[in-house]
Amino acid sequence: MHASNDTHLTSVGYILWIFGFTGSHRFYYGRPVTGTIWFCTFGLLLIGWIVDLFLIPSMDRAADTRYRSGDLDYTVAWILLTFLGLFGLHRFYMGKWITGIVYLLTGGLLGLGYLYDLWTLNDQVSTINCRG
Repeated sequence: MHASNDTHLTSVGYILWIFGFTGSHRFYYGRPVTGTIWFCTFGLLLIGWIVDLFLIPSMDRAADTRYRSGDLDYTVAWILLTFLGLFGLHRFYMGKWITGIVYLLTGGLLGLGYLYDLWTLNDQVSTINCRG
């Protein structure tokens, strides 16, 4: 895999791993099912969280293979979703103005849209990058 398709950053994966018992690094790398399991089980009672310390490089390579690079940066989209997602800033970043305004006015559709975006943000960015 060449650097031009480096869609996700290993450094960000490790930063998110610090909070990994919430599944945040797994969501970032496009693994929403196990991200949700980590969230509900405190990182599989911290055992899965510790194991993930060694799995992050392979999760990063898999994400770089699965998702397409382009005009939108995955890390920027994830930072906006994580910290300002209830206000829809990640949706404005992706050019989804109508849903961005809806999120802004409804707190990310009362949090449900935020959860949806945790599960699908990588695919949304990849789809937009394929168009460009």
